[in-house]
Amino acid sequence: MSISENIKKYQGSLPKNTTLVAVSKTKPVSSLLEAYDAGQRVFGENKIQEMASKWEEMPKDIQWHMIGHVQTNKVKYMAPFVDLIHTVDSLKLLREINKQAAKHDRVINCLLQIKIAEEEHKFGLDHQDALLLLAKDIQATLPHVSIVGLMGMASFTDNKTQIETEFKKLSTLHKEFIKQHPQLTVLSMGMSSDYTLALDHGSTMVRIGSSIFGARNYN
Repeated sequence: MSISENIKKYQGSLPKNTTLVAVSKTKPVSSLLEAYDAGQRVFGENKIQEMASKWEEMPKDIQWHMIGHVQTNKVKYMAPFVDLIHTVDSLKLLREINKQAAKHDRVINCLLQIKIAEEEHKFGLDHQDALLLLAKDIQATLPHVSIVGLMGMASFTDNKTQIETEFKKLSTLHKEFIKQHPQLTVLSMGMSSDYTLALDHGSTMVRIGSSIFGARNYN
């Protein structure tokens, strides 16, 4: 199927209140424009410079989501335009986002990345560290940041039981957090291979790449 057909398939099949993030990393602007012409307005990238380059070329009604690990020294490149940063995993990063957003008189939306995978190399906060970042005294120092939800990435495995356990862990945490922090409306989990499991556990935002744009060429 074509990119536009794939977009329309997801638009027609995802639950009404689910946000589809079209993960367009490594793909040319022409492919993104095909998705755009099919009605897609939310795109996810994992490299800040690549996202900034595409932002300059693409229509300005697009919401750009940063879904890759963020180095603090790169925040300034996306601060003028990024809509949502999925991968906040430290107070140091939050403070840098706040600092750079202030320069553009913006409030940048962020998700706290929770470590749910068993893989050592995956980034993310634990339960207590996430609560610390949500504390009122910390939030009071970050007027240009809005934490709107949680994100998690399951282990890269074919073991569906393990993936489901990890999604359930994040879903349970989200339900617990939202009681005290009702602004945390977003639960971002699920990719091309596991998004249906994520939806079963309450995901409100799925990150779909290869199933829309085809296999990636990293050369």
